[in-house]
Amino acid sequence: MNYNKLMEEEINKIIESNTKPKILLHSCCAPCSTHCIKTLTPYFDITVLYYNPNIEPYEEYLKRKEEEIRFINEFPHTNKIDIMDCDYDNDLFLEMSKGLEMEPERGARCIKCYYLRMNKTAIEAKNNNYDYFATTLTLSPLKDAKKLNEIGEKLQEKHNVKYLYSDFKKKEGYKDSIEMSKEYNLYRQDYCGCKFSKRDRDKEKELNN
Repeated sequence: MNYNKLMEEEINKIIESNTKPKILLHSCCAPCSTHCIKTLTPYFDITVLYYNPNIEPYEEYLKRKEEEIRFINEFPHTNKIDIMDCDYDNDLFLEMSKGLEMEPERGARCIKCYYLRMNKTAIEAKNNNYDYFATTLTLSPLKDAKKLNEIGEKLQEKHNVKYLYSDFKKKEGYKDSIEMSKEYNLYRQDYCGCKFSKRDRDKEKELNN
């Protein structure tokens, strides 16, 4: 399935309808949001949902959130962009992760984490009358875009709010995000976010030293 093509087809429908829908865009961090916001802002009023209960330690969570806010404020957008800040909810993530602590990147723990964050996004989109919800997670080459879009499709049906299919890394989207991160001098973390991914990243660093 070409999820980028599906997104482009939906955007073409929006252009033809001469409307400006509202989208709730879940963002994991400022660097991943760069290309996604750049792609969507000509066609949508965007609210960035910062809901990432997986990120540890708390200081790291706050640092990434502050960078997200700074980027939103500095980026010259076509339409409205604001942010919806959510509770940390780290206990919820840790409870969800029990028994999955040793799962590898893109394994069962990550899939449940995708669902946790995207489900929150769909609920908030429905409750606040957004036309669409989406996630920046499909930008990363380390994330399973097929699984993310399958989750989005299920949540669309569950909550009766439209999901915008995406594969933001296509057409050099990931490369663009790196260039934009340099342009805006954004903090780029070297692990996904949770303490398990940090553990694995630290082990990898030790082996390479």
